[in-house]
Amino acid sequence: MRSNQRRFPGELKLLTAMAVDAIGNGMYIPFTIVFFRHVTDLPLAVIGLVLTITGLAGMAALPLVGSLVDRYGARRVQLALYLVRGVGFVAYPFSGSLAAFFVVSLVTAAATRGFPAAQQARIGELVSGADLERLNALGRSLVNGGLGAGSLLAALLVGYAGGTGYTVAALVNAASFFVAGVLAWGVPERARSEQPLEPKQAVAAEQIGYRAVLADRPFLGLSTANFLISHGYAALSVLLPVYLTEVLREPQSLTGIAFAVNTVMCAGLGVPAGRLVQRFGSRNRAAATGAALFAAAFVADAALGLAAPGSGWVTAGVLAAVALATFGEVVHNPAAQALVTAAAPPALRGRYMATYQLSWSLSAAIAPSLFTGLMALDGRLPWLVLGAGVAAGGALLLRLEKHLPEEAVRAPKEAKVPVAA
Repeated sequence: MRSNQRRFPGELKLLTAMAVDAIGNGMYIPFTIVFFRHVTDLPLAVIGLVLTITGLAGMAALPLVGSLVDRYGARRVQLALYLVRGVGFVAYPFSGSLAAFFVVSLVTAAATRGFPAAQQARIGELVSGADLERLNALGRSLVNGGLGAGSLLAALLVGYAGGTGYTVAALVNAASFFVAGVLAWGVPERARSEQPLEPKQAVAAEQIGYRAVLADRPFLGLSTANFLISHGYAALSVLLPVYLTEVLREPQSLTGIAFAVNTVMCAGLGVPAGRLVQRFGSRNRAAATGAALFAAAFVADAALGLAAPGSGWVTAGVLAAVALATFGEVVHNPAAQALVTAAAPPALRGRYMATYQLSWSLSAAIAPSLFTGLMALDGRLPWLVLGAGVAAGGALLLRLEKHLPEEAVRAPKEAKVPVAA
């Protein structure tokens, strides 16, 4: 980054922690089911059922994580969740029994589901204004780059070491959480601009709790809009691989190319897109523009289903649609994350972020069954439903603009997003 850009103390450590965390995650996410098959030696059907149950149960931990953030601060909760996730992946290779695997999966899932809420609350403690876009855009670029690097490292490891490589990947993933935790520990408690709550304020916040969040209709509207739009993020990993092989009759290798396009674009365009977002003058409008790009890409995907299977131009069309959806992602994400963080009152930021994170978790849980159910009716139908849902989410963002705090909708113009190093 440029040396003349403003930083908060420990910013480089926090960003490095994000990248290290992502490298670890990238080592197992692309092989999730097979990964656990090798490190636990349980049947695939059992592993899938356990992961589904514990993933849904882990969502129940989100309200608790939000409360803990408000009571003890985002930094302490963030560090604790790094530790829990690390211990969980150390334990996986030794969880051969069903009971042990279930317990470890449940604890790890709860920590994994709760971590993004604590992380975003931590960002809200450290920066404000247009620096929210700056940090979110830069962090997302590093995370996507880390995921890509981790996936490549895992593929090389498994190719060289076979089944043993999965166990090594689990332990390396655990190590990534510990290293990221040490780095995050080196970031100061809070930014100098944000002072701790007075005891009376803290007590009042605890007494109000989630009642204040549930009474905040504009914020619940933001969560609803995100629920609709976040299905678009799941389309690449859940829907596209099946669509390519079952409907378009394209080779499975095209899925890997599509993932590579998405990863490279997210890593390379995240920061420039963050700068572009600030030109909109409104975070709602920027996020809605990203949603519109998503919707256009999904309509294009549906249109590809009209082509004869194996048509030569379909491959180019698929990659163009992936590129358009990815650009929608890099425009929507920093604006939406900055908007929701700025809209949350500091005293209840943890609870607000946990509530917002529920929209992501519900979307991730619903997407597989929704996509496959619609595809059973017509292969193009999931894309059309996705496009309509994402467009509705964007329209809701525009409608909410006048109901949200001005300082949340519009960031100060003088803060700048740095150019990537």
